[in-house]
Amino acid sequence: MKFTDLFVSRELRFSLGIEEQSGRYYLSIPVANRMADYEEYYEIDRAALERYRVDPAAAEGFLQRCRNREADELLILKPGSDRGVPA
Repeated sequence: MKFTDLFVSRELRFSLGIEEQSGRYYLSIPVANRMADYEEYYEIDRAALERYRVDPAAAEGFLQRCRNREADELLILKPGSDRGVPA
């Protein structure tokens, strides 16, 4: 998989992009476990990508759901046994 960021919000700590091979859009958040820092990628549709890109604050509710692990069904890559916590 090749994830390409199209937008980054340093203030809200998320990025938006496209997974090149599948064409799926994503919102990613930084996470860390005891071994590494990495990103979790949540699938979103094109409309959400455009909305969050124009108005990053509009993503706050979805970001909170992701950070609380309430949107795990949208994870593009399923986490391993040592899943990180939002960084």
